[in-house]
Amino acid sequence: MFKRSFRSQDRVDKASRLKKATPIRNDPQKLSKLQRSIEESMPVKRTLNSPIVTLTVGREGRLFAAHEEVLGQSPFFESACRNQYLDAQSKRISLPDEEPEIFSAVLEYLYKGDYYPRLLHNKNRNSWELEDSTTAAGRSPNPSENGGSRGAVEATTYISSVGQDLLRDTVIYCVADRYGLEELKRLALRKQGLQSGIDVATILRSAQYAYDNTPDSDSRLRAHYLALIIRCRKTFKRSGTMQLEMERGGKLFFDLFVAMCNHLDDVVEMSNARTPKTI
Repeated sequence: MFKRSFRSQDRVDKASRLKKATPIRNDPQKLSKLQRSIEESMPVKRTLNSPIVTLTVGREGRLFAAHEEVLGQSPFFESACRNQYLDAQSKRISLPDEEPEIFSAVLEYLYKGDYYPRLLHNKNRNSWELEDSTTAAGRSPNPSENGGSRGAVEATTYISSVGQDLLRDTVIYCVADRYGLEELKRLALRKQGLQSGIDVATILRSAQYAYDNTPDSDSRLRAHYLALIIRCRKTFKRSGTMQLEMERGGKLFFDLFVAMCNHLDDVVEMSNARTPKTI
């Protein structure tokens, strides 16, 4: 068993994740009903009077809706809302390559400053924990008891573009990077550091996804995976999946090689510093 030790606020109501429907731009009654639904399901601290923007997400065209003011926290959406439309009643953004579940988490963050499972402070232990992390779906947080295949609550999610499960917080981090949401990136990385019991194959797939969807200048998520593999090297060394992936190569494994060399150099320097010098 190994644990990711990187340490680093309510869930969007399902009603806000609208089913595929007919266009609403020419129906003021539907638009008004949609706006009331959003305001009831996503309470915010300030009054929102900006227009509603509809978003078509994913291959199936799932409909979401949000206030333009809220979307404007993202440079990506702020630019889209400012430049793309003429008729305020028909503002619509299409995101065919986005995953609806991931976008739902992003939208929840934009309204509430967190996404499910929330990051909670345990005052008794003076530590941060994930909401429902030990009770979800009746699974034990101990990977030795659940086979180590899924980890803690909602640690993974199926990504259709990859065709497999990936670490959910990694995907959210990458989307946040694309939308220019730096605080969401920090939050996603902190939450990922609180997950445990994730199998090697999922970690490696997620690490490769991180490399494929972040710029070379990224110094947080990529470094997180490199440090994780080095820290848990005994587990990865025994993994057939790790061996296969290293044989395939790629920038991830070159960076890993460099990081391991730097780690070894640091260990040697620390050892030399403790050893008395002789003439």
